[in-house]
Amino acid sequence: MAGYADDLALAHLLADTADSISMSRFRALDLVVESKPDLTPVSDADKAVEQAIRSTLTRARPRDGVLGEEFGQSPAPAGAGSRRWVIDPIDGTKNFVRGVPIWGTLIALLEGDTPVAGLVSAPALGRRWWAARGHGAYAGKHQHAATRINVSGVRRWADASFCYASLDGWQQTGRLDAVIDLSLAAWRSRAYGDFYGYMLLAEGAVDAMVEPELSLWDVAALIPIVNEAGGTITDFTGRPPADKTASIASNGTLHETLLTALTTGGVSGPRR
Repeated sequence: MAGYADDLALAHLLADTADSISMSRFRALDLVVESKPDLTPVSDADKAVEQAIRSTLTRARPRDGVLGEEFGQSPAPAGAGSRRWVIDPIDGTKNFVRGVPIWGTLIALLEGDTPVAGLVSAPALGRRWWAARGHGAYAGKHQHAATRINVSGVRRWADASFCYASLDGWQQTGRLDAVIDLSLAAWRSRAYGDFYGYMLLAEGAVDAMVEPELSLWDVAALIPIVNEAGGTITDFTGRPPADKTASIASNGTLHETLLTALTTGGVSGPRR
């Protein structure tokens, strides 16, 4: 994978370290959980994973910047460059602290503001997903046990499996009715949440995934994977998701249906 092979190999190495730390703390009786200023939870595992990843990146990529959920933005120690790693040490912390196995570490590489490589590792599920721009998306237990993945070919919303997150967030944006209408008009709807809905989309298991607002570390790693699997992921305006924007992802053929429903209302197809 010319251009990004070394970066993806490093991302897998970072994920190995992250998996070791996070799995050792998953369902631990002495897990320490605190509330951040926005009242979302953070565990000692979140902090330990991000610290470990940052330590390795400082040595392995001294000219790359780092942005992480728990410790913010760090400039490149060897001088500013155009590349930046974006880390979510544990996406799905609420699942993690309750013992639900749907959580993972998200690792992205950006050139400028564009995510060019991404990896999601979900060790409690025994699965990873990764992609680099122009080279396809893959899934498996590790880099050397991989299968190329692709989105579905579903073309009608009435046949679609629809995934969504954060009904209260959709209510705050004034679009809850649109999400409900999409759910009723779809063949099936489920709220898998966090990274998992996007990975199911990339594998062709669901056909659309929507969230009302995400931080950059929540979405950066997902963008290359969805795009390289043949899908489409945008904000409400049709541009790539960025920090504090909505994330609207689909298999591509259903994207206009999603955007129209979420921005103007109205869904074609039978209600169920």
